[in-house]
Amino acid sequence: MDLPPLHTLAAFEAAARCGSFLAAAQTLNLTPSAISHRIKTLENWLGLPLFERRHREVVLTETGRAYLAEVQAALGRLTHASTRLRGTHTRSLRLSVAPALGAKWFVAQLADYRATQPGIEFVLSSASTLEPVASGRADVAIYYGDPPWPGLEAYALRQESVFPVCSPALAARLGTPPDPARLDTLALLRHPLLQWQPWFEAAGLKRAEPADGLLFEDSMLMLEAAAAGVGIALTVGLLARGYLADGTLVRPFDTTIAGKGFHAVLRPEAYAQAWIRQFVRWLQVRAREDSST
Repeated sequence: MDLPPLHTLAAFEAAARCGSFLAAAQTLNLTPSAISHRIKTLENWLGLPLFERRHREVVLTETGRAYLAEVQAALGRLTHASTRLRGTHTRSLRLSVAPALGAKWFVAQLADYRATQPGIEFVLSSASTLEPVASGRADVAIYYGDPPWPGLEAYALRQESVFPVCSPALAARLGTPPDPARLDTLALLRHPLLQWQPWFEAAGLKRAEPADGLLFEDSMLMLEAAAAGVGIALTVGLLARGYLADGTLVRPFDTTIAGKGFHAVLRPEAYAQAWIRQFVRWLQVRAREDSST
């Protein structure tokens, strides 16, 4: 078919609609020079000028105005047909998320992604290990830790800080101001990925990692136990944010240490698929833009 490149038509339509190459560039996430180059390519292909270039704006020629009506109608038909077809073809993205992260952060992000990608359906499962993605039962895992993980690729979402939290009633037992030495009077809740000893050192305490006490594989259960007054827990800001906002948990100490990071983890063959790769990149932007406590 004797057609100009489709990307030149999109650039022409945007520039005509917006009235400038700069505004068209912002609409299409391109540079003004890229818009100018594409339109020049189209004009050379047609052998006719479509715009009069002025100092701060562009104005359609008479030929350009007539051509715009045809281009907009054609692009509209293509958009309608593509949207209709995409709506009938859905993909299922199998996602494995730790229970606390899923409940306290990820599910709140789903609506925005599904609004822009209606052809994607999520199959969500909860796991505290990478076994589902390593075995192929999940396409992507959102996991807290330090890569590398053999046979898997990890894409950083955000780094976290670590600090203790407890119920207001337990915080009152630590004195005014709170004294870290009084932690001996409270139960220390434990999690395999959150070690107490580095925090002890930052707080000026010479203590080893606790060898006993309640051990939680699930961070959300640990935070719920802390909110119920069972003990004091270490957590990361993203997971504790809601508890701190509603006052069910408080931070008794200002001392904070650097933690590990949340990552999107997947097998190389999964990342090779453009639609999964697009989701991972969206997830990276979303996580980094979302400020934490």
